[in-house]
Amino acid sequence: MTTTPSPLLPTYDDVANAAQRIEGHAHRTPVLRSRTADALLGAQLFFKCENYQRMGAFKFRGAFNALSRFSPEQRKRGVLAFSSGNHAQAIALSARVLEMPAVIVMPQDAPAAKLAATRGYGAEVVTYDRFAEDREALSRRIADERGMTLIPPYDHADVLSGQGTSAKELIEETGPLDALFVCLGGGGLLSGCALATRALSPECRIYGVEPEAGNDGQQSLRAGHIVTIPTPRTIADGAQTQHLGHLTFGIIRRDVTDILTATDDQLIESMRFYAERMKMIVEPTGCLSLAGARHGGIDIKGARVGVIISGGNVDLAQFARFVAS
Repeated sequence: MTTTPSPLLPTYDDVANAAQRIEGHAHRTPVLRSRTADALLGAQLFFKCENYQRMGAFKFRGAFNALSRFSPEQRKRGVLAFSSGNHAQAIALSARVLEMPAVIVMPQDAPAAKLAATRGYGAEVVTYDRFAEDREALSRRIADERGMTLIPPYDHADVLSGQGTSAKELIEETGPLDALFVCLGGGGLLSGCALATRALSPECRIYGVEPEAGNDGQQSLRAGHIVTIPTPRTIADGAQTQHLGHLTFGIIRRDVTDILTATDDQLIESMRFYAERMKMIVEPTGCLSLAGARHGGIDIKGARVGVIISGGNVDLAQFARFVAS
């Protein structure tokens, strides 16, 4: 599906500029291979391991890029963000590195490890009930009261441009790809990766993968407009979003081939594969891309396939229950 490009949408130049800003601060994460995965899917798979990024997820890229552009006055007053966990940790760590105050609005049922890590990075955490309260309205009110700059988790030009640096690095290392599978929540990672991929590997098919229980992105792509859903109940806590952003949807609608879904059982299967075969801890949300490549019904036989692993922040007791089930 195509649409007229908007001058307000970020471009690949924004991704390239973000790469310069985060250099020396964000890790250039490894690209791993697995003969077992190649044999299983009949393709050459290249795993971009953002579970090895600072604070354990790709979110550090976009957070640091956004905060690094603050004015001196904005840095003095600080940053506020709302997040189920990874954006929270990314903003908290970036704020600590850049020496500015941070307040993070997080759901009260966020994984304990993510709550603890966010506080550990020095941020003030304000909790809310994700099934009964509007996190965006709460965040705007606190930001207004304190004069802080609100940085949303995905619908922000600097955030999504920073996230796109993951695909930029991947393709720079692997060369052109035939297909790329990207985890999808609010669309920051997918839209940023789409900008980088269209510039560096223009023939590559790009697939977003979201939870089956929360397929707002898939519905939006089919409908041609943003569809809002109730908060989905899924183990992929990083993808419990209700809708895409205006910026992210604009890019996804223009540049993404399709959006696929994965069940919770398929995510657990992928968690177990990463643990047993690649010796990695990957959180449920980070498993969406592999689950989509494996079960999404896309013909990738003989193809060169990129798989973005979005993060590895999962409570270890919960992880053990998942992989043992």
